Amino acid sequence: MLTSEADKLTKVIVSTPKKEYYNLDNLKAHNIHEVADQKVAVDQHNQLKMILAEFGAEVIDLPELANHPNSVFTRDAALCTPQGYIELIPGIDTRQAEGGWMALALDQIGEPCAGKIRFPGCVDGGDVVLFNKLAFIGLSGRTNKEGARQLSTILETMGYESRLVSLPDSILHLDKVLMPVNPENIIVCRNIVFGSVLDGVEFFPIEFNESSTANIICLGDNNVIIGDSNTGAIECLEKQNVTIHKLAISEFVKGAGGPNCLIMPVTRINI
Repeated sequence: MLTSEADKLTKVIVSTPKKEYYNLDNLKAHNIHEVADQKVAVDQHNQLKMILAEFGAEVIDLPELANHPNSVFTRDAALCTPQGYIELIPGIDTRQAEGGWMALALDQIGEPCAGKIRFPGCVDGGDVVLFNKLAFIGLSGRTNKEGARQLSTILETMGYESRLVSLPDSILHLDKVLMPVNPENIIVCRNIVFGSVLDGVEFFPIEFNESSTANIICLGDNNVIIGDSNTGAIECLEKQNVTIHKLAISEFVKGAGGPNCLIMPVTRINI
């Protein structure tokens, strides 16, 4: 069960990049900027898994999907909710099979299916943030209006209020600019997210730039994982007495990803 991404993370799916992340014949088609160094990438991913496990999360390491370099970014293929998972359709042609791949993995660990996005809708998991009973949904190059409509309809039956956030082309996913820190606060890039979408929400403001994004992992208990080069978020949250676990992610930045992109949160508990 996952109600809010501000709760304590207790079960998560990752996919260690052993082969497919480097198996690239067309970087542009996969939106990967540069082929990663395999040894360094695996070391960095192992460090992520260690932090998650040390904090008490069960870490399920799913084998990569063959011929899908982006399958390391498990966040995008599904959304876990209080009533089970929603199978998503990633909004890039080279990732279309990942929704079914993740759905099968979630079926195998006993997660019920609560819904499925259907064409012509498309939704990337990185564009959806559940915070208490709010569902922030980014409208981006990967999540279209029809996908957001379908997702909102499913989530509203669970009691969520959907809030749509229109993103500029320069922002790949919503989780780059808005993520929970704890049950009371989110971190927000205020030069990207503004207006009534934030009504009633307490937030820590930062500016989005090359060294400042909201792409963090909320572990719970006021602990977060942040990329070690994300100085804007680190400085902001240190001032708020948030406990920070820095993670080297240079090899995943090459694939346009951050820490949150590398996890599929399955279960969180409110403690």
